[in-house]
Amino acid sequence: MTIRKQNTGIAAAVLGLAGGLFAWWKYKNASEEEKAKIKGKINDLGSKLKETYTDAEIKVKEAYDEVEHKITGNDTKKFKKDVEREVEKIAN
Repeated sequence: MTIRKQNTGIAAAVLGLAGGLFAWWKYKNASEEEKAKIKGKINDLGSKLKETYTDAEIKVKEAYDEVEHKITGNDTKKFKKDVEREVEKIAN
């Protein structure tokens, strides 16, 4: 790892830490109304993230089920028969 990349990583970590400390300080000094507003935004973002995750999970499950159906369906039987025929041709 070069010195420049290492310094860039350290700078990013320091900036991230400073940003986190600033956010914590700002939240600590916020009024109850502002805190409630921030909590609401965080809850909304959490709900959207969960919804997106659930949608992605459903799509992956559907794609998996489709592939599994193709593999275990008639296509596999036909493929197996084709392979057996080719093996017989090669063997003779």
